[in-house]
Amino acid sequence: MRETLLFTLYAPLAALGEVAVGERRVGAARPARSAILGLLAAGLGIERRNEAAHAALEDGYGIAVRVEAEGALLQDYHTAQVPPARKGKRWSTRRAELAEPRLETILSLREYRTDVCYTVAVWAAGQPPYPLGALAEALRRPRFTVYFGRKACPLGLPAAPRIVAAETLADAFVIFDREMPEAERALRADLKLLPETGTLYADADVRDWLGQDHEVRRIERRRDAIVSRRRWQFGLRNELVAPPARAPRDTPS
Repeated sequence: MRETLLFTLYAPLAALGEVAVGERRVGAARPARSAILGLLAAGLGIERRNEAAHAALEDGYGIAVRVEAEGALLQDYHTAQVPPARKGKRWSTRRAELAEPRLETILSLREYRTDVCYTVAVWAAGQPPYPLGALAEALRRPRFTVYFGRKACPLGLPAAPRIVAAETLADAFVIFDREMPEAERALRADLKLLPETGTLYADADVRDWLGQDHEVRRIERRRDAIVSRRRWQFGLRNELVAPPARAPRDTPS
């Protein structure tokens, strides 16, 4: 039996970032590993400059995401004023940029998702810096404001974290769904967000613990492993993709 922390991520508007190049800031259909660890770090009160703490989160936990609703794509044009580029000239702060006498306007395209919902699983791997209970408490009473990608994207439902013990990852999701409190189930029913057996995305090394109800469809490469949170650098990670479970078992709690 392995203990797993599971919680809900729902937002009316979410920014699910991918690799950003130039003026086009595209979004994914599911949250990145770095985004989930960043959300946990915010709950724990870890500042971005604390590189050691973020590295410990990266090395200490495994993560899986089940897609309940990937939402609809929303595109937005973002404008910003910047000084014209000049050779050898750098501005250390945004205030210094805006203090320049002549400014230009740049445009960027940003993608959001509306009405997204995911069930996230987190388990200990290696030497976790915090017990799962501490992560659950950080989600219930976060020290820093928690939002879904950008500050304009607050969560639409409480994360409602719960820790379950199960033989497989598939069983952990089944138990989480079955033991959902009635008040939470009723609220999610009103929003048409009841849990279902959606596509599962997980760290590739979880294959042996996945469970017989899931079979791996493919392995994808994502650049969402934390290298440096302060410098905004991320490394490649293997992520397995499993289709919806064939028939969830009636696993005893």
